[in-house]
Amino acid sequence: MSDWGVALIAAGSAIAGSVVTGWYGRSAGIRQAEAARHSGDRQADALLTSVRMTLGADEERAAREARRDTYAEFLAAAESAVVAERTGLGTAEDEPHLYRALSAVTLEAPPTVSDAARHVVDALRRHDTQDDLRRAKETFIGAAREDLGRGDG
Repeated sequence: MSDWGVALIAAGSAIAGSVVTGWYGRSAGIRQAEAARHSGDRQADALLTSVRMTLGADEERAAREARRDTYAEFLAAAESAVVAERTGLGTAEDEPHLYRALSAVTLEAPPTVSDAARHVVDALRRHDTQDDLRRAKETFIGAAREDLGRGDG
């Protein structure tokens, strides 16, 4: 065989080897890129889930704080009404303030809490005894604590 034949065979083998190596390298690169893309997708999904959970917890905390403020406002208005009834030293704003606070509780609270608040207002309206008013307020406070996730503590 001539030198040219050997050179052609060697060149052809080198080209064929390069093509086969390139093909396998390309396939491996595609698989690695696909795996990296899936890994990135999983990381992005995990990050989005984490952000959603954080935002959900923040929204829940803000809603709970708003309800707590509403409950505190109602208790303050009810206590003002109790003192006004007991001493006769109320203002013209005491009753409207109590009803505004009751309306806020009715809008913000679950039924157990709003029912307890209505019971306090009804006890005031009926001029119940101090013990009955105290029990009605304690019932409201217990329901409010339960709603806020604090139980009896």
